[in-house]
Amino acid sequence: MRSLLIQNLQTLVTCDQEDRVLSSVDLYCEDGLIQSIGPALDRQADTVLDGSHYWCYPGLVNTHHHLYQVFSRNLPQVQNMELFDWLTTLYGIWKNLDQEVVRLSSLTGMGELLKYGCTTCFDHHYVFPAGAGDLLGAQFAAAEELGIRMFASRGSMDLSQKDGGLPPDSVVQTVDAIMRDSIRAIETYHDPRPGSMRQVALAPCSPFSVSAELLRQSALLARQYGVRLHTHLCETRDEERYMLERHGVRPLEFLASLGWTGPDVWFAHGIHFQDEELRELARTHTGVAHCPISNMKLSSGVARIPEMLALGVPVGLAVDGSASNDGSSLLEELRVCYLLHRLNSSQKAPSGYQVLKMATQGSAEILGRTDIGSLEPGKCADFFLVDSRRLELVGGGWSPADVLATVGLRGPVDCTVVNGRIVVKEGHLVTVDEALLSEKARACCRAYFARN
Repeated sequence: MRSLLIQNLQTLVTCDQEDRVLSSVDLYCEDGLIQSIGPALDRQADTVLDGSHYWCYPGLVNTHHHLYQVFSRNLPQVQNMELFDWLTTLYGIWKNLDQEVVRLSSLTGMGELLKYGCTTCFDHHYVFPAGAGDLLGAQFAAAEELGIRMFASRGSMDLSQKDGGLPPDSVVQTVDAIMRDSIRAIETYHDPRPGSMRQVALAPCSPFSVSAELLRQSALLARQYGVRLHTHLCETRDEERYMLERHGVRPLEFLASLGWTGPDVWFAHGIHFQDEELRELARTHTGVAHCPISNMKLSSGVARIPEMLALGVPVGLAVDGSASNDGSSLLEELRVCYLLHRLNSSQKAPSGYQVLKMATQGSAEILGRTDIGSLEPGKCADFFLVDSRRLELVGGGWSPADVLATVGLRGPVDCTVVNGRIVVKEGHLVTVDEALLSEKARACCRAYFARN
């Protein structure tokens, strides 16, 4: 059994139910789990680190991403577009996805997440061009190579432009084909056990690219197999108008009528919910993945996060796709989230520590994981370390629990541990050659764009 001991940590922020912040403690991990936390533990380990200058935090949990978009960042032609025009333009590029593009973009995006303290990544992949290969298999292989905990999704679209949707014909599928491959994905990859390194959700793309039948069948299948449900919802006013014109109801009412509320469901964005809809989310314990940078980039609006938290709506944090972020740093998202809601809500905004809890315990909850999101004995050994002696942190150490949001971190973390294994050391990935990965990814990206 692999063991790891961090001795004499200056500060350990547990993010547990009691919000404990511990000083001068050891952290002992064995076989991927936290076994004990306390002062001067009488333990031996395969790897021993001196934690006397480090702040230790639970690994961040990303609740919404589109990793394939890593290869379509910072494109000048879409910089001033809002969501519908942005999507329509980019589908012309994304229709050329294949297994190698997905593998290398996933390695790149999840590698960046790890470097900035994220230990679990949920990815919403919904573009499956014909003949592209096993794209989820490519993602899980990339996650295993990096050592990150991966929650993939069998996303889907069945409404193309000819049906009144946004995507081209080449990336949509029939409901029957989607259901067959959803079953294959769950049976092949989903591991529901505690400590699982790979899980699968069903995730039709959005109300404006899928049919009611696909949403209905996905909900039935997910509950048959005991997996979670995810989609985009209430992201823009355009979506709201589309749903009212096409179905005569608002987006949440439409989804709820198809079985899409409950503690096994979470929505990305959730910007334009009305008061009664927020209360319905709280009543049904339906979650929201908050993506502040993407929402700002696409001028979509500001989610009502302070009100959601006050009502008890489960809320997690997410980077969203790299084409609307344009990065994969959940630490950056954390600080932007804090500042955005200070600007928009003043004293009602969440504190720095509350945003950290949103990105850890809150995110774990909406993914249905009780084994991650806090540092406690019996939980997965997922955490990261920050050297408190950094120049950019001088004068900011009064509250390590708040500092990641209030002051922020300007570079990679010093160490990231997933499942008791060091995967980032001194700010660099341990499990892959970063320079070689970057070279291969750039070459693949060039070839991908040459197809257009």
